[in-house]
Amino acid sequence: MPAAPVPPTEPARLADLHRYGLLDTPPEPGFDDLAAVAAHVCQTPIALVVFLDADRQWFKARVGLRLAEAPRDQAFCAHAILSDRPLVVPDTRSDARFAANPLVTGDPHVRFYAGVPLVTPRRQPVGTLCVIDRRPRGLDAIQMAVLAALARQVVGQMELRRLTVAQSAGPARAAGLLAVCAWCKRVRDDAGAWERMEAHLRRLAGKALTHGMCPDCFASKAAGE
Repeated sequence: MPAAPVPPTEPARLADLHRYGLLDTPPEPGFDDLAAVAAHVCQTPIALVVFLDADRQWFKARVGLRLAEAPRDQAFCAHAILSDRPLVVPDTRSDARFAANPLVTGDPHVRFYAGVPLVTPRRQPVGTLCVIDRRPRGLDAIQMAVLAALARQVVGQMELRRLTVAQSAGPARAAGLLAVCAWCKRVRDDAGAWERMEAHLRRLAGKALTHGMCPDCFASKAAGE
């Protein structure tokens, strides 16, 4: 199973994806509704809003699929983002790129795929809106046009969410406070995106970080606590 090549703009693409702070967030109606409409219009049992991270594809919205994510080397999305045009695969078993894919040979048994890249205002393809069926088939011109329009609406929803989060963070920034997630300890930046504490400090300090263990933690680990 040949993996999709990495786009030459991958660092910028990942930076643009992460600035939205969407990865590993709970379901949201704004995205779920668009996936549901895509499934209905295209008459497919599965529809997904997919974001392509460095080593995985993560599903922000999903209809007809229990998986929350899958390895990037299995991602149809990784092939779809290589072009501005939709990727349509009428029969995955007849396509050398996908015939041996575990998502084809096993659950969910993908036989048909159509995905439209989610291209941000900064011209970075961060994922796809896609529809999937378990039998070979296609989409007509109207279905393709609607799928492309829904993909643009997904990007619009991403932008709206980013701006809303940034505005809600305004009072904390004005007070000189740093917004830190109480659970994962990620930090919210000025654009409203969440990033790991180490990455935030590295960006602010402009220096590489190293890790060690303080005496208290070392003593605790040594004592088996």
